[in-house]
Amino acid sequence: MEKTKKKALRRDKIRRRIRSTIRGTNSRPRLSVYKSNKHIYCQLINDLDGHTLASASTLSNDLQDDVEGKTGVEQAQIVGAHLAKVALDAGIKKAVFDRSGYRYHGRIKAAADGAREGGLEF
Repeated sequence: MEKTKKKALRRDKIRRRIRSTIRGTNSRPRLSVYKSNKHIYCQLINDLDGHTLASASTLSNDLQDDVEGKTGVEQAQIVGAHLAKVALDAGIKKAVFDRSGYRYHGRIKAAADGAREGGLEF
């Protein structure tokens, strides 16, 4: 089996195992983080209704100037802080963190730290 396919299957298995225990509600949504090679995406999701309550990514129009020329970890921290600001404006103070099968390291940790510094509790 190809190495990258094996890694993707492993991450998918871990992601499914995590999602079997984590559920986002309206009062405490799930903060889901996805990373690609170039970008990072964060969402607050209410799993009971299947709605995305807030989202932020490096592709967001209001973050384009802030993330330009920064490293991936710095971009992730900015995206996490922006998501926390949007969440607090929507009245969301607590969340459940979903690392989506990634190791809690690097950009994933930076996004979580940025959200915590922005005022989100998890």
